[in-house]
Amino acid sequence: MLAALRLPAASLLRQLAWFIAVGCAAAATHWCVAVACVEGLGLAPLAANAVGWLVAFLVSFCGHYRLTFRHAAAPLARAARRFFLVSAAGFALNEAAYAWLLHATALPYDLLLALILVALAVLTFLASRLWAFRRTHGA
Repeated sequence: MLAALRLPAASLLRQLAWFIAVGCAAAATHWCVAVACVEGLGLAPLAANAVGWLVAFLVSFCGHYRLTFRHAAAPLARAARRFFLVSAAGFALNEAAYAWLLHATALPYDLLLALILVALAVLTFLASRLWAFRRTHGA
């Protein structure tokens, strides 16, 4: 599986740049939708977070499939299923950490959400690269 991380330096840097760009777009979408749901619709922050994640999932999958991991040429349906699992696991961690931090700290809900979204990015990259967007059926 570690062989999947081996790319020429230029290719890996290009992939990381796309991952960051797509991830920033998805995180911004997630954050904006969640904040709009709290401020505009009066949803509780945890419910708004779920809505934000669902919308951001579409941005994230499309961007990563078409840009970040396009070289892998993974079948669309399999990549979508796998990335959904990666994203859902990340969201479960996100929601648990968010719920705990909302009660354990005095930090504003929007700042907490931004910090959590950044913290999960590395795990998402590794799981996406090593499993979700792999062309082969291995691991």
